[in-house]
Amino acid sequence: MIGILDAGGGLRAAFGAGVLDACLEKGIAFDYCIGVSAGAANMCSYLSGQHGRNLPFYRDYSQRSAYLGLAAFHHSHSVLDLDYIYGTLSNEGGENPLDYRALLASAGHLKIVATEAETGNPRYFDKSEIEENNYGILKASCCLPVVCRAAEWKGVQYFDGGLSDPIPFRRAFSDGCDRVVAILTRPYGWRMEPGNREERMGRPMGLKYPAVGELLKRRSQIYNHAVGALEFEAARGRVLIVAPDDCCGVDVLTKDAPNIERLYEKGRASADRIEAFLAQKPASAQQEA
Repeated sequence: MIGILDAGGGLRAAFGAGVLDACLEKGIAFDYCIGVSAGAANMCSYLSGQHGRNLPFYRDYSQRSAYLGLAAFHHSHSVLDLDYIYGTLSNEGGENPLDYRALLASAGHLKIVATEAETGNPRYFDKSEIEENNYGILKASCCLPVVCRAAEWKGVQYFDGGLSDPIPFRRAFSDGCDRVVAILTRPYGWRMEPGNREERMGRPMGLKYPAVGELLKRRSQIYNHAVGALEFEAARGRVLIVAPDDCCGVDVLTKDAPNIERLYEKGRASADRIEAFLAQKPASAQQEA
């Protein structure tokens, strides 16, 4: 079974949107898809076959105050208004609706990662748990601490899945994948600096959500360990890491439309490597031959 993961990264996830659009163009299908944060939204559009759907969310809608900024805060008490993104825009009759029926009918398995606010543990939602015109699971996966209030789904509060499982390749392997394509939105070899802004926010977040506060304090350790383990699997031939050579100046909340589009195009150009990876025999098959 061949899997693909998209680790998200806020507006940097335009890169993953480009990778997955190119996969649609080339007819590349995966048995298993797992997405974190904005990467989960990318995966939903990929599985529903909606080529080009995600780019406007990063390039165009992010320029709107209702999406990101003071107006979003006044409406939702969050700097990033997830209700606007995954409700107003994405619901049936919205400006850019997700094709829910096509998503459910798609052949690929889908997992969406979120972090439980109370325990700090990852929660892996199945495609069957997504509800039409109620994309609370996507809100849960994309809920950035500090920037957003906790997202509630079925009586449980959640934050961004990247806090607890930033690159969920181990979950893909445990669910039966033999090989995995991993979409990252930082250049290959990039490591998170200790003492970054997210880690400094661990203490105030910990006052209300102790488990989330601890995850934030260890953010660089968790992420860097995951990247190191991923690179080890890539050296063994079990993983293909698809990452941009640079981020074009785009970060999690960078509202720079031209550079976001440049990053998207870098993603589209990267898909050629996926075709070559899928054409190779797995290492075990090569040894048996």
